[in-house]
Amino acid sequence: MKVLPTIFPEVLLIEPTVHADARGAFFESYNARAFGQATGLCPDFVQDNQSVSVANTVRGLHYQVGQPQGKLVRAVKGTVFDVVVDMRRASPTFGKSLSVVLSDSNRRQLWIPPGFAHGFLALGEGAECAYKITSYWSPAHERILLWNDPALGIDWPLTGAPVISEKDRAGHLLQDAEPCDFP
Repeated sequence: MKVLPTIFPEVLLIEPTVHADARGAFFESYNARAFGQATGLCPDFVQDNQSVSVANTVRGLHYQVGQPQGKLVRAVKGTVFDVVVDMRRASPTFGKSLSVVLSDSNRRQLWIPPGFAHGFLALGEGAECAYKITSYWSPAHERILLWNDPALGIDWPLTGAPVISEKDRAGHLLQDAEPCDFP
């Protein structure tokens, strides 16, 4: 496993070790011991989620306050333009965004610690994503940052009109969003 730094020291891009031969390929998508050794982290994952999205679907930008979640995200089918935004008010990078491409071919994963909003755009023919989370979803604690807020400076590579849920369309601008206030 290889850990690649990002503009946020806490957000990590993970490349698994892939063993390929004439039969195809094999890799560990998650190994707690190897993850801990490579990252210095030992998250307690409580749930695995999987989403299937048609092409041009935008999901997010979601985060939780009061009951924050860490996420380990990967594309198991297709390609996504994955985005995180720092929502920690006390952080020097508050409101800054990062985007990476996750795909079934690059097999990369993104560790998103608590305090960051997360979302993605399904590229190509659509995508299927799997993510491990460290805290259960709580409707009372969920917040949504508006995916296309100009203040975020995210250049979404859309190829037409986005497919977005009503809940995500009603997200808040960064200037009006509730930040994460926790250590």
